[in-house]
Amino acid sequence: MNYTIQGTTMPLVEMVLNTGERVVSQSGAMKWMSSRIDMQTRMTGGVSGFLKRAFSQESGFLTYFEALQDNSRIAFGHAFPGTILPIDVSEQSIICQKRSFLCSEPTVILDIAFQKRLSTAFFGGEGLIMQELKGRGMAFLEADGEVVSLNLSRGETIKVETGAVAFYDSSVDMNIEMVKGFSNVLFGGEGLFLTSLTGPGRVWIQTMSIQSLAQEVFPYLPQPKNT
Repeated sequence: MNYTIQGTTMPLVEMVLNTGERVVSQSGAMKWMSSRIDMQTRMTGGVSGFLKRAFSQESGFLTYFEALQDNSRIAFGHAFPGTILPIDVSEQSIICQKRSFLCSEPTVILDIAFQKRLSTAFFGGEGLIMQELKGRGMAFLEADGEVVSLNLSRGETIKVETGAVAFYDSSVDMNIEMVKGFSNVLFGGEGLFLTSLTGPGRVWIQTMSIQSLAQEVFPYLPQPKNT
């Protein structure tokens, strides 16, 4: 699979497929394609697969695209301002925030992952259920804003703003810590909790979550008038 990622604020990934090559995407992700690509939308994995995708805030249906001739082109676009990242899941499964999955090779398995700790589920900003991508092959993931990747050594811990974690290797441990210090809680601007990530493994940090963007924009939206 040959691909290029184009654009900045609202990027897309364009692929060139040869005969028989396939790619699978979330519902509604395709932006344009060559006329010699066959498209089929189906409920992969039966009812359990449908429910898993629904719980991770994706459509219960996946769309499969197959090239019927060489050099067939297809493009998938970002649903919100941010970044598209290509990640090979062959060596390590990836835990992602909900609605991260854009498209992948059909050998990539889209599953769900439960937070190991209730405190992380309630206060970590991602809820109880996250997405897990495993299997083998390339997956293309959506993240909010720009993305910085870090490689943590075994036992190394970083503390991250709640909601800033985009993805991480399944070998990384995610936890929640309370911000220490009365003045830090009241005036530090980071809220009551921080997310801690402990290696070994890779983590991807996003600069502006869609929730934070909504909070920044909301004061400038027209407000309904009381009658």
